Amino acid sequence: MKKVTIDPITRLEGHGKIEIFMDEKGNVADAYLQIPELRGFEKFCQGRPVEEMPRITSRICGVCPEAHLMAAAKACDAVYHVDLPRTAKLLRELLYVIFYVTDHTTHFYALSGPDFVVGPDAPKEQRNILGVVHKVGLEIGGKVINIRGMCHEWIKKMGGKAVHPVGALPGGMSKGLTKEEQQELIKAGKEAVEFGKFTIQIFNDIVLKNKAYVDLILSDMFSHKTYNMGLVDEHNHVNFYDGKIRVTGPEGKELAKFEAADYLDHIEEHVEPWSYLKFPFLKQVGWKGFTDGPKSGIYKATPLSRLNVSEGMATPLANEEHDRMYKTLGGKPVHQTLATHWARIIELLYAAERWVELASDPDVIGPDYRVAVSHTPDEGVGVVEAPRGTLYHHYKTDENGILKEANLIVGTTNNNAPINLSVKKAAQGLITGGKVNDGLLNMVEMAFRAYDPCFGCATHTLPGQMPLIVKIFDHRRDLVEMLRRD
Repeated sequence: MKKVTIDPITRLEGHGKIEIFMDEKGNVADAYLQIPELRGFEKFCQGRPVEEMPRITSRICGVCPEAHLMAAAKACDAVYHVDLPRTAKLLRELLYVIFYVTDHTTHFYALSGPDFVVGPDAPKEQRNILGVVHKVGLEIGGKVINIRGMCHEWIKKMGGKAVHPVGALPGGMSKGLTKEEQQELIKAGKEAVEFGKFTIQIFNDIVLKNKAYVDLILSDMFSHKTYNMGLVDEHNHVNFYDGKIRVTGPEGKELAKFEAADYLDHIEEHVEPWSYLKFPFLKQVGWKGFTDGPKSGIYKATPLSRLNVSEGMATPLANEEHDRMYKTLGGKPVHQTLATHWARIIELLYAAERWVELASDPDVIGPDYRVAVSHTPDEGVGVVEAPRGTLYHHYKTDENGILKEANLIVGTTNNNAPINLSVKKAAQGLITGGKVNDGLLNMVEMAFRAYDPCFGCATHTLPGQMPLIVKIFDHRRDLVEMLRRD
């Protein structure tokens, strides 16, 4: 059996490789996404004061530290049984949507953009941010740099640091905003809205007007019918910072809607010996292996999933784009993996609009941006929507607030099983008769790239010897030898 390895896979956060196995006819028999890196945060956070968790876990990754900061802070709020004042909630969500603008900008223009702007089969040395700038022009490149710089400057002002911010604490935020800063934030938010509209137009012009790209998005090899998961507000609209977790089925019907504290009643994690990443699934449906459909408990938690489980966006411009996407693609839910890029820039526009709403609220400059914690700490769960999926932080402490247990299920871990499904199906659709080239392999990578995976924070096993089983098959797929380290 011939094996093709893509190592390393590119334009993602972290490290990974794809193993593709072909039969004697040169067709793809199987394909796997394997993660060779790991983190030990769940283990080495034990024994530390729980109030340190927002500061510690934000260092898991430099791409979305704000997500871990907020999930950890919310978990600490729950541990101490404290309810935040309104100003604190506004400040936290404001910082978070600013982060969303810069994070989604990074993925659309730098990570996924080269596949559409430069082309999936362009020379590999051109499939990067420099190739994008060369194709679209320095002016557009400047807009991207400027919006990201502006966002990170505000993250620094509100969170204390441009990368790995520390401003969210148990009970609220470490500092408030002045009236002058509020006016500057409103102005900056309006600029972000214009950038969101600009990005939508680029997508219209470069992707939607290109029949080959549209056909690729709609093709069966980039489609999987799974369950979807995401946070929604009281109106079932998309919300990144707060709400209930909603799960809908492959046909769009609601399966569950639950509070963060009840996540273990709905989610279980499957383990395979060949990967550091776990494979979460829905308890109510069960683990049925790597297969999709209503009888499989595999679910997605992506920007497209958030839109699929919602009944719209909570801001007007983003909601118009939400409706246009579903009208164009034939109605809700949409299962085309590559449509996740469209959903992502709709979320970018929503985040910018929400930025202006939050910054304009009179209470955002209120004096009560933190309350002291007083209850005896015990256990708490915090959930936010990281850009790449639902993020769970679950802490258990002793009566002194010293962490005894920590469990993290991050966005990419939620998506681990569907990413493997997508990689295999794309490889089977693209590679036939043993014909393999760089352009085809990059299109296989596009299947995982749509998920915007972050493997830096998705793996949690401690360094050392990982339990491993290696099975060696002959060309007839008969087992020849099995090597074990478990």
